[in-house]
Amino acid sequence: MADLIVVPQPNQWLRLKSLVLDSVSSPITKRVYNLGLDEFVAWYGQEPRAGFTKATVSAWRVALEARNLGAVSINVRITAVRKLAVEAADNGLLAPELANGITRVKGVASKGVRCGNWLSVQQAQKLLNAPDVATTKGLRDRAILAVLLGCGLRRSEVAALTMGHVQQRDGRWCIVDLLGKHGRVRTVPVPTWTKVAIDAWTSAASVVTGPVFRPVNRGEKVVWQLLQGYAATAGVPGIAPHDLRRSCAKMCRAAGGELEQIQLLLGHASVQTTERYLGTKQDLVHAPNDGIKLRVAV
Repeated sequence: MADLIVVPQPNQWLRLKSLVLDSVSSPITKRVYNLGLDEFVAWYGQEPRAGFTKATVSAWRVALEARNLGAVSINVRITAVRKLAVEAADNGLLAPELANGITRVKGVASKGVRCGNWLSVQQAQKLLNAPDVATTKGLRDRAILAVLLGCGLRRSEVAALTMGHVQQRDGRWCIVDLLGKHGRVRTVPVPTWTKVAIDAWTSAASVVTGPVFRPVNRGEKVVWQLLQGYAATAGVPGIAPHDLRRSCAKMCRAAGGELEQIQLLLGHASVQTTERYLGTKQDLVHAPNDGIKLRVAV
């Protein structure tokens, strides 16, 4: 009962994997879980194993650590395998006591805080100016960049944005009842310059109903792809959509925005997450070691 025979029974494996993926709502989490489970099955079949046990999953964690993956990357893969064990037990493919053991496999403790990446106001303006607004595509792409920088949306939220979301509240334009990560719903105020960029695109493309950004609604990966060319043009190659979300938070804070309001804007469940975005506990602009008055001869 310790053997979860996934390679000789691909249909069984695919059904279990589907059950795991159906248990999460976030497209990003689904993608990472799918990757993690495929990696686990490939690793599991590389050599004879004692079975699908706590010891096997612990060995999988060691293999992930040997790849120098970050704590978050390892832990999300371990979580996916834990869910796999639960589904296998529920479907009579694994003894409950073995599944319970697997669910107790500990993740990797996160040490320190990653710095992350963000743009200055000047860099953000240069990026926003990068698309050629003489073309319809350029108007669309500028509007996407404006929403990422001005509203701090995730790329999946940008891809899912509809004209029905854009409404007035309290005398200003907002993105209303936006469904975000973990099913959390929030309303996002839209800066005037962002609304101008949206209107320029929707007017030129005659978009009145349905998705705001066509054909970006076909998949959030399009948002990542279009950003890469503009990032290179603006002199910030390698920047990711999530870095623009972080940039939005940093610029809001620099403009005097309250921490609680920035948390609501981004849709974070915890203010600690917002603090990590802002790097609140470490000031890189007014660094303490800048006060060390030594000189190096050149």
